[in-house]
Amino acid sequence: MKKIILWLLTFTLIFTVGCTPNAKITKGVGAEGNSENSINSYEGTGRGFGGEIKLELVTEGEKMIDIKIISNSESSPVMNRAFPVIKERILEAQSPIVDSVSGATFTSFGIKAAVAEAAKGYGKEFEKVTFTTQGPQTERRDLEPVRTKLLIVGGGPAGLAAAISAKESGLDDIILIEKLDILSGNGKFDMNFFDMINSKAQHEAGITITQEEFIESKKSSTDSIERKTVWAQGASELDGWLRSFGVNLNYNYGGTNHMAESDAYAGEHIQDGMEAKLQELGVDLRTGTKGLDLIFEGDKVVGVKVQHKNDYYDILADAVILATGGFSANKELLAKYAPGAEIVETSNQMGATGDFVPVFEKNNLQLENMDVLSVFKLIIKNRRDLTGAGDGFILVNKNGERFVNEASSGLPLAHKILEQEEGKAYYIYDERLYNSAYRLKKHNDLGYHEKADTLEELAEKLGINGENLLKSVDTYNRSVAGEIQDPFREKAFTEKFTGPYYGVQVESAIHMTKGGVLANEKTQVLNTNNEVVEGLYAAGEVTSTSGAYSAAVVFGRIAGSQAAEFIKTIN
Repeated sequence: MKKIILWLLTFTLIFTVGCTPNAKITKGVGAEGNSENSINSYEGTGRGFGGEIKLELVTEGEKMIDIKIISNSESSPVMNRAFPVIKERILEAQSPIVDSVSGATFTSFGIKAAVAEAAKGYGKEFEKVTFTTQGPQTERRDLEPVRTKLLIVGGGPAGLAAAISAKESGLDDIILIEKLDILSGNGKFDMNFFDMINSKAQHEAGITITQEEFIESKKSSTDSIERKTVWAQGASELDGWLRSFGVNLNYNYGGTNHMAESDAYAGEHIQDGMEAKLQELGVDLRTGTKGLDLIFEGDKVVGVKVQHKNDYYDILADAVILATGGFSANKELLAKYAPGAEIVETSNQMGATGDFVPVFEKNNLQLENMDVLSVFKLIIKNRRDLTGAGDGFILVNKNGERFVNEASSGLPLAHKILEQEEGKAYYIYDERLYNSAYRLKKHNDLGYHEKADTLEELAEKLGINGENLLKSVDTYNRSVAGEIQDPFREKAFTEKFTGPYYGVQVESAIHMTKGGVLANEKTQVLNTNNEVVEGLYAAGEVTSTSGAYSAAVVFGRIAGSQAAEFIKTIN
């Protein structure tokens, strides 16, 4: 949510003031006017994160009985998860004045606004839908404790993998809570599933990477040698495990990199598959439920205090797995642990707020590498999408001038972009680079990037100085030809710019925080005395790890199986 605060008020004004009724009535077969029992449908539009959402509201008399999406430009990992939830809320309340789906705030707003507009078609007026619109509030309730064998906190890749693994290890009584209303964390957006070895796609491509080679590739990693060893083993088993429940990563594009297909991202496919497996296994899944604090009995963790809306209760468990993610969306924690990072946006999802960091501090659990960040070089401004690819592009400011060595990265690049006029920077590339990267093709197909036959036309579309853009590209091309020294790079680019040309406004982003609570190779959490905390495990970005998406799944699996074995020994 922090990511959108800077422009939320502007959007709210535009969307609430600028929406005008245009409900279209479509009578159902055999319907007679607007009589009490007739089936009618009414169209309405609203604006979500990606653009216009158009839907059909189906009524029987004045009762809402169905909502159907006609068209939208929302991200499918969000829309596919959020729409069933917001639809259920609206139909149950018979009103769009309901709580938005956390993790899909813009999408929820667009759907609620569209329903309110459609309802005007049969003369129903609701209060104006704004970004802050929510359903009726309830009084606080303190409920009786709930008992389970294993509690998993966090429904991202690590948490889902842990739940599946624990079930596969023979454990039946499992509760998984997720503070957002939708699952799968940041993983559902990821294009690449890297750090996987021994995959079918690699074998078919003639690529062999041994576990020993994998460990060697992680020699600069902050993880212990013991963690690297189990990581390598887990990475070699991962493809077979995913395929066991229908998740097939069939496209390898070099090394350990995998996508579902050459034109399909890995993340959405993997997370859809894990969520489906979770449902099949019958795990007690509680979304919209936030973990607040650990419950200790002596030195042992025996549960977690939780909140669902305004209901508060304890979940008591034989073991707890924390998979709550990092803190790249928490400006205060970034300022505390990685000063200078707090002014940079994040490409991570809104739930990455480090909720358990204060809990770790309070209970003397060991934190490591809290100042280590993964900074993604370029994301699309005002979106969370990672963009860019390869070499042979330039970054220019609003004045059309290059301002930095495009090979730079990290916080220095992020700060350099923010120093430009209005904090604006543009990623400019050509047809050669477009043809080399699926991500660029996808973003153009979605209309995120601008395309033009000439640089002058591109500059006009982007709203930057065209004369200076021409000069910047000319200097670039002359340096490639060896006529002059590139003003920003010791070694010039190798390919000249050739049209058509493409561009998009960009910024750098904190993609992940790499520090967190310290866990050993069994994913057991350690305290500040380097002792294992009985009953507490952790996996994924909440831990101190150099790993990313696939590592979260690997260590999630380890956490699930280790916790299950521990529970068996005490029961």
